[in-house]
Amino acid sequence: MEKNEEKKDAGRHWILRNIIGAIAFFLILWLACTLALNALTHHGKSIEVPDFTNMTLAEARRTAHNSDLKIEVVDSIFIRRMERGAVYSQNPKVGSKVKKGRIINLTINAMSPKLVSMPNLVGYSMRQAKAELNARGLTLGKLLYVDDIATNNVIRQLYHNRQIKPGKKIESGSEIDLEVGLNPDNNLTNIPDLMNKKYLRAVDDVHESSLNIGKLVFDSSVKDYADTLNAQVYKQVPRKSSEAVLMGSEITLYLSVDPNKVTLNENKAE
Repeated sequence: MEKNEEKKDAGRHWILRNIIGAIAFFLILWLACTLALNALTHHGKSIEVPDFTNMTLAEARRTAHNSDLKIEVVDSIFIRRMERGAVYSQNPKVGSKVKKGRIINLTINAMSPKLVSMPNLVGYSMRQAKAELNARGLTLGKLLYVDDIATNNVIRQLYHNRQIKPGKKIESGSEIDLEVGLNPDNNLTNIPDLMNKKYLRAVDDVHESSLNIGKLVFDSSVKDYADTLNAQVYKQVPRKSSEAVLMGSEITLYLSVDPNKVTLNENKAE
């Protein structure tokens, strides 16, 4: 009897050891797979996209390499005042959070002007139209609001104050004004905080808020187009406010590359 009991105990212990071993095996396997997946996808880790604007391609490649990112030139426009071959814009935007190894698409300033076809933006939302303009190497000019049932839907597209038909060839970098709808029941927006932001990013944020640039005032430290791109907002009128304003309202930006003005502004913000 005792031997039988010993055999039964040994059998139970063997089964228990195997169960524990199996559980431990699957736990180790799960942990290893989780760690491997995190390593492959860089789980929980993100990189802030640097500002490639106005860099040469060589500088952009070095910056991307140092940030564990990659760059790819996907388009070009032509701006006479800007250094040939320099980075004009990027996607994703400056400050976006991305994974290691992400490709940043760059639009550079071409060596010579090229012609692009004007897209048909009628019926698009303002944001869709803006994205399409950027994709074609064109830029958004003014947002001209008129009464309509659909706020921020494009009604007409204008070039030099005249309606421009889809397919017409124009120089890349040209500004296109958009006539967009404004519903009286949905016609308010908020003024964003633009302080310390660089020129292009500040203009982009103004448009994203359904507002217009009233005036750009560059101080004496801004000598050329390279300085223009690097200039930061040290004053905006009106300032950021919790009070809503009418869409299409104008904002005046004061910009400088003088570090003393920017530092002074940062200290005030603190």
